[in-house]
Amino acid sequence: MRRRAGVGAIHKQKLEAERYKDKGTEIQENQFEQMTKQMEFLKTNLEEFADKHKNEIRKNATFRRQFTEMCAAIGVDPLASGKGVWSVLGMGDFYFELSIQIVEICLALGESTGGMLEISELKERLSRSRRQKSKQQEITIEDILLASKKLKIFGNSFQVHPLGKNRFIIQSIPGELSLQETKALTVAANQETGSITKSLLMKELGWNELRTQQATEKLISEGLVWIDEQNEYEPSYWFPSLFPDRKNVE
Repeated sequence: MRRRAGVGAIHKQKLEAERYKDKGTEIQENQFEQMTKQMEFLKTNLEEFADKHKNEIRKNATFRRQFTEMCAAIGVDPLASGKGVWSVLGMGDFYFELSIQIVEICLALGESTGGMLEISELKERLSRSRRQKSKQQEITIEDILLASKKLKIFGNSFQVHPLGKNRFIIQSIPGELSLQETKALTVAANQETGSITKSLLMKELGWNELRTQQATEKLISEGLVWIDEQNEYEPSYWFPSLFPDRKNVE
């Protein structure tokens, strides 16, 4: 017959369990304290680095991208702080100014683009405009993506959508793009013409005829595409923001 554990043994096990628990909590607190000290050390070094290389960060786009990646790695947002070395660096001002220029260009082209503009074209127009205003700082796609984050204050009026590898489009009209619209836009972006047909959507996305019809009707009603009924076989739906010759249009 198996003997039951006595009251003393149970009490002893309980005390040991509590000691292990206390020890585990102590280890976790020590680890957290060490990590906090390491992060503060890294932040201090990053501030010293930023102060030493502030001119290169402001003027060299590649150097600026690498610096912002270092900031992100340790949870520092130089755009959100206007104190100390970050105010001297002026990155917040740089990206704020860039975000204003993004809004100006998107709104100016809204009628011809349907409120959707590829970021590669936006970059060209921004660079051209900044050269005219004697802004010598080179800008990159990464700069535009960072500046676009400041536009979240407008709600869903300005959003960035990925179109594939290193391709993005900025939406400057209110409203969320549905999953269907995003998929149709991605298919169009992979065509040289920047256009789609119903048969192409059905082939690429595996949609049935009803779903394809609903998707194209919604694209038309929201002004995101232009319809071309002169196609010999079936109508084509063109995204004006993806026109192959848009970059030559002023």
